[in-house]
Amino acid sequence: MTTQTSTPATAGKPGFRLPRWAGSFGFQIIAALIVGLGLGLLAKYTGSTKAAPNALGATLQTIGSSYVSLLQTAVVPLIFTAVVSSISNLRAVSNAARLAWNTLLWFAITSLIAVLIGMGLGVLLQPGAGTGITQEAKYTGKSGDWWAFLIGLFPKNFLGLGASTTVADGTATTAVSFNVLQILVIAIAVGIAALKVGKAAEPFLNLNASALAVIQKVLWWIIRIAPLGTVGLIGNAVAVYGWDTIGSLGKFAVAIYAGLVLVLFVVYPVLIRSHGLSIKQYFSGVWPAVQLAFVSRSSVGTLPLTQRVTERSLGVPRAYASFAVPLGATTKMDGCAAIYPAVSAIFVAQFFGIQLDFSQYLLIALVSVLGSAATAGTTGAVVMLTLTLSTLGLPLAGVGLLLAIDPILDMGRTAVNVAGQALVPTIVAKRQGILDEALYNAPRNGDPFADDDAESEGSDPTAAAVSREADADEFEGGRLVGSKA
Repeated sequence: MTTQTSTPATAGKPGFRLPRWAGSFGFQIIAALIVGLGLGLLAKYTGSTKAAPNALGATLQTIGSSYVSLLQTAVVPLIFTAVVSSISNLRAVSNAARLAWNTLLWFAITSLIAVLIGMGLGVLLQPGAGTGITQEAKYTGKSGDWWAFLIGLFPKNFLGLGASTTVADGTATTAVSFNVLQILVIAIAVGIAALKVGKAAEPFLNLNASALAVIQKVLWWIIRIAPLGTVGLIGNAVAVYGWDTIGSLGKFAVAIYAGLVLVLFVVYPVLIRSHGLSIKQYFSGVWPAVQLAFVSRSSVGTLPLTQRVTERSLGVPRAYASFAVPLGATTKMDGCAAIYPAVSAIFVAQFFGIQLDFSQYLLIALVSVLGSAATAGTTGAVVMLTLTLSTLGLPLAGVGLLLAIDPILDMGRTAVNVAGQALVPTIVAKRQGILDEALYNAPRNGDPFADDDAESEGSDPTAAAVSREADADEFEGGRLVGSKA
């Protein structure tokens, strides 16, 4: 009898559940940042160094590097299949040429604004004056120049892969690398060829679309464990570089982050508002991708999430977003290719006591706007920086001065890159009258994976239905029809 009375009471009570916000992706990333910071400081002050990490430092390094390796594993197939699919998706758009032109135009406009802000901060804050760093640093990496960049466009093999072998202690180690820019060239050529072939290319395009779906599913699994990767990445950065190294170049870092903040929280909101859209809705929609970009330092690795929030939170039609976002992930770099090289070039000039004239400032702007594709596939935008310095005739030894804190800066740069990669398609879609404003203004649930959960577990049938309707949106005469979100 006692059991009979207690069982219904227990069944009627909901069990302990975490608040909804505690289970959201954004909260998990922020919590991981805090945990990673604490563990990194603990490792640093218990004697962990880059050359000789202790147990905690080695653990953080392993977790962080393993997560980045997981992301990099999918980069080559993701870029190829995504770009081919993005170009083939333009078949559904009657005004494809106009959309493509407007996308490239706004890429250039926002990059120009960003580089002007970078130059202004460099002149105003004088980051290269009185840093107290010796001039003994030598940069031994590859120098960037326009000729090398143009040669690098031509793939040496179909996959754009390369291999290098090093011998140490009688043991040969071979490492395979890839050039994202070459892969991009190959994918664009294949995508355009498929469009020209027409109906005969349909089986290939269907296979490519299926491969892209499989690759993206694998990447969703990788992205879902991003909080764990965040702990390792942030913890290792703090343990290796600490506050002393960061402080020695503090003025330069402040100038970079000031530029990033101005672009992300001033320029982008002004552009959003000037097009009659809600600033709050833009940030709430794009924020999951920005958070992941900050900790992963990879625009390409964040690409699936960036495309998802652009389509399902910002209301950009899939047929257009699947073209613009992958293109932006490899060429749209307001942080790495605009703000960073502008401030860095001025820093190097000031450090070595070189006066820049007006024509050299114009060169900085020109290189930043036209040369952003040179950053494709390079972590830390070192190629873009050396390209800028060599074009201006500045000492490439200056690059070595900046490499120590580059990972710290790269987090903010990549976050701004990704925010811009979602912004431009949103603006262009609004200007062309194809933006789903009802979806743009819809309440956010705080979880970019909610529709996946609904479809796989049946937890939210309404969200799943909205997702399926968004996926079924089609273009008709350049206009989006059938959207009911």
